[in-house]
Amino acid sequence: MSNNKRERRGLMLILSGPSGAGKTALSRLLLSEYKDMELSISSTTRAARPGEVDGEHYHFIDDDTFRAMAKNGDFLEWAAVFGAFYGTPRAAVEIALAQGRDVLFDIDWQGAQQLKQAAASDLVKVFILPPSLGELEARLRKRDQDNDSVIAGRMARARDEINHWGEYHYVIVNGDVEHSMEDLRAILSAERRLRKRQPWLGEFVRNLIQPF
Repeated sequence: MSNNKRERRGLMLILSGPSGAGKTALSRLLLSEYKDMELSISSTTRAARPGEVDGEHYHFIDDDTFRAMAKNGDFLEWAAVFGAFYGTPRAAVEIALAQGRDVLFDIDWQGAQQLKQAAASDLVKVFILPPSLGELEARLRKRDQDNDSVIAGRMARARDEINHWGEYHYVIVNGDVEHSMEDLRAILSAERRLRKRQPWLGEFVRNLIQPF
């Protein structure tokens, strides 16, 4: 059988969890290790911050363009956050999946719910938990980026986000990054082998059992 017939359909891997749980570190490791995985690049109407590159960090577009795309169904999910719009462009994700590449999403539970409505069969949802709330707070303070008030707000939001853990296919308690990566590798290995993601199998089995 040719390699082309054994190409699989890509999957959409969602990592969610409270700030400080370790999503960003795990995302970077996944993208470094899996060359057939790419990060979903969102579109946004907010201005680029220093060091941000259009098409690499975000697709920066104006309000009218965003609204037109949303009306046309060009986003898999979108939301208004702090006065700006953010959305996941549909076309780039669908092309990647059809070509057998996985797409990684670092989004919250609300974005995950919207993606479920748009593309449930392609989703693999993983919720990242901290080993304890005390450890979560320690990680936030270790960043040395936020004052006490901001950290208190993040901790309050963390409790709300954690309440949505039951909406996910898998849950990883991220006490050790390498152990968490082992779990993610196992998840990807199994999910990539699901029958629905291997369209070549039907023909292969038919040929296997046909009479001589």
